[in-house]
Order: sequence, then C-alpha cells, then structure tokens
Amino acid sequence: MFTLSTTDITDVGHGDTLCCVSEEGSSAGTAEVKQENQSTVSPYSTSQNEVNDMPLMEPNNIKMYSLEDTHAPEGQPMKRKKGPAPKMMGNEVCSVCGDKASGFHYNVLSCEGCKGFFRRSVIKGAQYSCKNFGRCEMDMYMRRKCQQCRLRKCREAGMLEQCVLSEEQIRLKKMKKQEEETARTSAVATPSPAPDMPPLAPEQQEMIEKLVAMQKQCNKRSFLDRPKVTPWPRSQDPLNREVRQQRFAHFTELAIMSVQEIVDFAKQLPGFLELTREDQIALLKTSTIEIMLLETSRRYNPAIDSITFLKDFSYNKEDFAKAGLQFEFINPIFEFSKGMNDLHLDEAEYALLIAINIFSADRPNVQDHDLVERLQQPYVDALHSYIRIKRPNDHLMFPRMLMKLVSLRTLSSVHSEQVFALRLQDKKLPPLLSEIWDVHE
Repeated sequence: MFTLSTTDITDVGHGDTLCCVSEEGSSAGTAEVKQENQSTVSPYSTSQNEVNDMPLMEPNNIKMYSLEDTHAPEGQPMKRKKGPAPKMMGNEVCSVCGDKASGFHYNVLSCEGCKGFFRRSVIKGAQYSCKNFGRCEMDMYMRRKCQQCRLRKCREAGMLEQCVLSEEQIRLKKMKKQEEETARTSAVATPSPAPDMPPLAPEQQEMIEKLVAMQKQCNKRSFLDRPKVTPWPRSQDPLNREVRQQRFAHFTELAIMSVQEIVDFAKQLPGFLELTREDQIALLKTSTIEIMLLETSRRYNPAIDSITFLKDFSYNKEDFAKAGLQFEFINPIFEFSKGMNDLHLDEAEYALLIAINIFSADRPNVQDHDLVERLQQPYVDALHSYIRIKRPNDHLMFPRMLMKLVSLRTLSSVHSEQVFALRLQDKKLPPLLSEIWDVHE
C-alpha cells in the first residue's frame, strides 16, 4: 500500500544547514477594506449558499519548528538553530509587509504572499527598479506597487536565498533517488520477462468508473447553464469601462460554475459527508482553486495555446489579461497546463488526482486528520495500480503526477496575490468566490 505523506503533496523540504522552514498552506488572510454596497446582476450572485456561514481560516494548524536566535554580526540576518519553537498564537504578522503571517519561510516569519514573491524573485534572478529611489515604506498596499523595495525588505528581514536553492536541490535529489531505485529494480528484472500486471481489483475498477461518471455529470450541468453566462463583449476598446467590467463578469461567472462543479463532485465522494461540516469546509476552501487549475489544464489546447471552457469558450493569455488578471498569474497557469498536457492523462487519472487533492489532511483547520488520510488512501492506491497497468514501462509517472500536486500549492499562493491585486483595482468578486477564497471586503 502506498501512503501519500504530507511531503508528497506539499512543498519539498529545506536545507538542514540553514534550518529553513517553509510550510505550505492556504494563503494568509489579506488586509480588510471597507465593505461597499454592490448590486449583482449575475444569476450566480445567490450561489453563496453553497458555502454559507463558512468560518474564517486561521493558520493555527500550521506545524512550526522552533528556533533560537543566535548572535550575528551587525547588519547580518539572524540565523536560527534547530529545536523546539514557540507555538504560533494566530496573531503574528509578516515581518515584510505586516499582513497575517502563516509561518517561518526562508528564515523569516512571513505571509504566503511574501514567501512566494521571494521564491520567484530568487529563482528568476529578477531585477526590479524603484521609482522612489528605494525609499518606499513596505506595507500590504506598497508590496504590490514596488517590487524592488519589497525584495529589499525581504532580505533586510532575514530571508535567505540559500533556502530557496535548498528546496530545488532536495527536489532534484528525491527525483534522482527515485530514478536510481527504478534502474535498480529494472536491472534485477531484466533476466526474465516481468509477469503480466494483475488487473485492477473489482472495487477499484468500480470506484474509478463512478468517479468518471460523477465528473461527466457535473460537467453536463455546467454546460446546460452556459446560456446564463454574461457574454464576452465584442468591442475591443481597452478604455471602455463597461467592456472591461463585462469581461470580468464573464470570467467570474465561469469560475462560479467551476466552484459549483467541485462542491457537487466532493459531496458525492464516498466518505466526504462522514466528515464534520467544519472539516468539509476546510478541505473545500483550500482545495477549490487547485482543482480549478487542474480542470483548466485538461482544457488546454497546445495547438492554439488557449484554454477552452464549456466546449466553445476559448481564451488565450491576452483574453485573460483583458479580464483583469495579471501576467504574473496568467503565465504560470499556462505553463502548468502545458506540463499537464505533456503527461497525456485520461479522465480516470484526472478524476483520481482531484479526489486525492480534496482529501488532503494537511490543510489548515482540518481537525480529524486520521479520517481524512483514511479516506484519501484508496484513491492513492487506485491511482498507483491504474498507472502501473496503463503505463507499465513508465515507472516515474506516479511520482510525476504527485509532483504536480506540489506545483498546485505554489500556484495557489500566486492566486492569493492575484485576488489581492484585483481588490486594489476595485474589482469586486461575487459573494461565493469571496467566501470560498476568504476575501472579506
């Protein structure tokens, strides 16, 4: 039996020598702004009932490692020793921007947004410029306005580039180890032909067939609701405010349909309704955006570099940008979709991946971790067996697919920054999306 541990679907580990701690989780809450009245004409504005009375997500379940401050030369970031750390109280703030902290990332107590920004900046070797000659005071507003000062503040707070490199090194080490084990197994089996793979167990075959049928049924309901979606405007005038609002409404309504599909699918998964209402909400609120990105990737068309929704709504990167999204979020979506397309997964593999993603016991605010893990295990076993039968010569496909779940965690952090950017543009999300993504105006 294969057990999917926390490290299989969260960020890979960190370097031992620097004691870099970076726990993946849902994005820390963003700044609250004053509620404004909004009249919503979308037919989906009442869909808030799907997640009615959802509690705010607090990062009080984040596992932390302790650190003891050591003396460091003046001007140098403090390094931390391994050892027990004080438990987070839930009211800690990011050392960079002042937002709610989710844990110690790259040696510093910080939020998910600044953690993701620092990682991307280091990996890309980004060079930023400041219009204010590097004198910007960093807060939750300015972090979106001045990247140079944000990166400077990350380093001043003590974030270490070596931690980011350690993540990559450990990921490569794990992959190399897996390849060596596969090569060793293949060498042992070379003298005699491997026996035929046993078929799927009857209960596994039945479960997979049900999952695929459930997904098709949920997709069919969305397809029937297609006429209700606000039409994509024909006008190309970039200065027309009404046209921009219409494009944004078009995308948000498609997103609502996707959320409703995910909720319907989850409720039909065996065991999901056995969970407490609080655990159901915790799992849905943190997995929804990742499942939406999985569904987006299966609709990617490499021939035209576009993503197609509801069979005949196709959008390229420029269309996403016209709807108000930023290329810092658009480009990773398309890169992830290309990578998934290269795996050539079928409907069963996508359905199993989604079920595994939903039953992730390491999500914040999940209480009954043991039950969630037990509910997830049959899907992990079924996926492994299914891949061994379908792709007997590709021993790395199973770990590759699980690594895609790691990528989704990173994309989820980028999505949180995108949602915050939309609020700065005064773009209001419909109530259901605001609730599911913990956006409180």
